[in-house]
Amino acid sequence: MNSLKEYIAQHKERFLNELIELLKIPSVSADPAFMQDVLNTAEAIKVALLEGGCDTVEIHETDGYPIVYGEKIIDSNLPTVLVYGHYDVQPSDPIELWDSPPYEPVIKKTALHPEGAIFARGACDDKGQLYMHVKALEYMVQTNQLPCNVKFMIEGEEEIGSNNLAIYVANNKEKLANDIILISDTGMIANDVPSITTGLRGLSYVEVEVTGPNRDLHSGLYGGAVANPINVLTKMIASLHDENNHITILGFYDKVENLSQEERAELAKAPFSLENYKDALKIGAVYGESGYTTNERNSIRPTLDVNGIWGGYIGEGAKTVIASQAFAKISMRLVPNQDWQEITTLFKTHFESIAPKGVTVKVTPHHGGQGYVTPIDTIGYQAASKAYETTFGKKPIPQRSGGSIPIVALFEKELQSKTILMGFGLDSDAIHSPNEHFGIWNYLKGIETIPYFYKYFTEMSS
Repeated sequence: MNSLKEYIAQHKERFLNELIELLKIPSVSADPAFMQDVLNTAEAIKVALLEGGCDTVEIHETDGYPIVYGEKIIDSNLPTVLVYGHYDVQPSDPIELWDSPPYEPVIKKTALHPEGAIFARGACDDKGQLYMHVKALEYMVQTNQLPCNVKFMIEGEEEIGSNNLAIYVANNKEKLANDIILISDTGMIANDVPSITTGLRGLSYVEVEVTGPNRDLHSGLYGGAVANPINVLTKMIASLHDENNHITILGFYDKVENLSQEERAELAKAPFSLENYKDALKIGAVYGESGYTTNERNSIRPTLDVNGIWGGYIGEGAKTVIASQAFAKISMRLVPNQDWQEITTLFKTHFESIAPKGVTVKVTPHHGGQGYVTPIDTIGYQAASKAYETTFGKKPIPQRSGGSIPIVALFEKELQSKTILMGFGLDSDAIHSPNEHFGIWNYLKGIETIPYFYKYFTEMSS
């Protein structure tokens, strides 16, 4: 495309500064304390889309945070690409582990990002990757090279389950009608090994509560005679995996897709160093379900993990109590064919059944979503592959991700559209963790690659 690299080079500092300003807003959807910041971010996205070239941008209210919709329609006879992203971010806790404040973006050079990376919450997930699409649109509009129609649907509740997005999509099918959906909320293998995510895991997220006595008790007077909810909860959690790290919930694996040896061999072609993996995480050994490689465990196999556990006294010094209650948050990453609601029910039934006498158990489902696999023989995938090949100089590797974007399966059900996942982050970018960052090279490479997707998808669709 004419002068794409020159345009990016000319506007590089502005592109960075605009993203930095967006990253300064703490749009944490999970914490009501940040409500106004989340709303302010929606307004900022509206302005960015208008300045980027959309003719119409609307903020649609929901029962939660608003959805920003924008469009640039040039010819109803041309294909339409729907871009999805989210402007909310994860909480920044634990704050003490950040090297710099999470909402005061800084650019620092790293071994993987010698040109520098922006360190801030949301840098990669998903503000940085979302903003690539805004700037790609700007380029195509400013240079009169937009080959098709484009719509944007940007939500503020992805990090808390996208509950209101499902209602919005169901009620706005005509407005959202498209030929392909484009999302950048995933990553790639390495800067010199481009890849396209072709599979996502589903998710079931629950909270469990174990209650024993009607109040906290003195551990000397009652210890050994009354069930301790914390002890009970930890035993129950430990029993959810067997000695082979296989999940023990009855029926959990009934619908799990078992890939053939040929398919597993194809996945194994992705470059991977186990030693580098362990070194990056500062661990002495990997861990997981027997019979599978590390890359298989975190992509094509389901998992169950405790995300948080609490109860009793956790302040300074000592307080000898048997807590009345203990709590945990548990997530299960699911593979295609596992229905998240069915798995949630299986978990609830199982967890309640293993509770010993002397305690009561409550399981509260939070949110979830289905897994997704996109075929690699579609026009959308082929256009994306050709776009990467144009800017990276090599074909991307199709790769299944361990992460979840629950609304992708919803989009296919409601809008009858396939989704292409063009992610430009790296596994080391620390999304959801302290010191989240996004490489400047990756950010600009996304802006460079996305216009080629539009070009090739339009050509292939004609």
